[in-house]
Amino acid sequence: MTTLYAHVPHPPQIDAYWNDGTIHEHQHTSPIEVTVKTASSEGTLLGTGANQIERILGDTELSYFLPSRESGVNDMYLHLGCRAVVELLDVRRIRLVWAILRIRHPLLASRVEMHDYDDARFVYLAPCSVENALSSASANIGYRTQNKDELINSYLNGPRMLSNERLSYLIVSRGNVASSLQSTDGVDCNFLICATHFLGDGMALHQFANDFFCLLGGSSTTNQLAMLLSSEWLSRCAKVHVTLPAALEDRLPLSNGKLCRLVSRIDFDRSQEKLVGGHTFPRHPGSQRHTVVPTISIDVDRTKKLLKNCKAHGVSISSALFALCNIAWAKTSNRKWELPTMMYSALNLRPYLVADTAINDSYWYLAIGYFNVVLPSFLPTTNDISSTFWHRARTAKAQSINAAKNPMAVSRSREMARVRGERARIWAKDDDNTMRGIKITPACSPKKPSNRPPSDALIGLSLLGNLDGIYNHSAFPGVQFHTLTTGSRQRSGGMLLFGYTFVGKLWLSLGYDENGFDRDTVRYFWDNMLSCIDELLIK
Repeated sequence: MTTLYAHVPHPPQIDAYWNDGTIHEHQHTSPIEVTVKTASSEGTLLGTGANQIERILGDTELSYFLPSRESGVNDMYLHLGCRAVVELLDVRRIRLVWAILRIRHPLLASRVEMHDYDDARFVYLAPCSVENALSSASANIGYRTQNKDELINSYLNGPRMLSNERLSYLIVSRGNVASSLQSTDGVDCNFLICATHFLGDGMALHQFANDFFCLLGGSSTTNQLAMLLSSEWLSRCAKVHVTLPAALEDRLPLSNGKLCRLVSRIDFDRSQEKLVGGHTFPRHPGSQRHTVVPTISIDVDRTKKLLKNCKAHGVSISSALFALCNIAWAKTSNRKWELPTMMYSALNLRPYLVADTAINDSYWYLAIGYFNVVLPSFLPTTNDISSTFWHRARTAKAQSINAAKNPMAVSRSREMARVRGERARIWAKDDDNTMRGIKITPACSPKKPSNRPPSDALIGLSLLGNLDGIYNHSAFPGVQFHTLTTGSRQRSGGMLLFGYTFVGKLWLSLGYDENGFDRDTVRYFWDNMLSCIDELLIK
């Protein structure tokens, strides 16, 4: 195994970039394809051979895939800024690590083929050799000299980087490479890990980043990484039929019988009827989308203080962020105070899933549901906003716990996936007909009762928790992180608030389409968020 591919050659185009500081960027429109003739397989989903497998996208995956086709809506990115030992940034080492993880997580190296609105498929062609795995990995790495803001802006607002043929991509960006080669105390570097959202969720993305840096910054030499790649290829591609992780809907526990499914659907409908929200940001539709991501971090000492305050009041920082948004919005807008404010967030469904490790041990799959938090929109007539804030934080905590531990959580998530899948198919057909110039009268949708209150959400929150619990910083001492930013390409009028702790700091970032909203309102809201942190969380 060690003699098969112990020599890992430099790609000549990349050598020229890293050694003399000039960019020789090659543009790959799709991963390298290799035709392999193999015996047929009986044990794979839609298998076409021992080295290729197909799997139909589930409803949740489809609800993210169909809107992404035109301009990459929801394509995820994870930016990590660090100072690293220069030897760890050798292009051969980066390429080996990327190749190893693409073999462990085959969806990253797959493509999507769409046959119909009900039939879109992951297609994975396993590498036929270690050299083939390295070549495919190299075709999906880009080397640049952009800074953090330039990288993120080009990903969010430039041409789409991913496609149906390329579901993941890695960008490594450094400044003046020629001068950094002389550095003895490390060099600044930016990593951007990109993946379509229908491949996986935030949990997968951050676990993957940790594994990437554990390999890149670990104690293994480049030759040892080459040996590991050979071992992974032999065990996952050469000796067994390749497999793919199952879709979310196939791993949720099943409802037993028609009566249970009927009850589940009725419960879901009733739970949706209880969602009341009457507040949204003023919109400016029709303008070209341009996403901005204002980001702030709270220093370590102040972060410790606010976390201590949260603990003293019996809430997590996630629950406090719901309340912060609520109070900040109440200070921003004094209209429709009689209607509550509704916010939504993702629900991690991985604890509910049936184990799939016997088939595939990859954690790269999509496993999220959704829940809502509804809070009053008015402020107290007294000046005691602090007690109101902590009360609403505890209310948000109770609603979040109820969503996660509700006995109907699994059935509601399954119904939500079905509804989202149906809507995505309808909207995709309408979009395609519009692009073709086909005018079709939309089917009449059932009218809501006139006395039904609105169910509009103000904002979405992506609450990632304590990321220092995922990143094993001590496993890669040669890499010192200082910045983390994450998000996704948005549709016009999109907005999402991210909250997490990383390297001991609390980070907040507001990703939104600045051309889709009234800018003054959003800025006023963001200023109120920041002031509320000082006045309510830290004080």
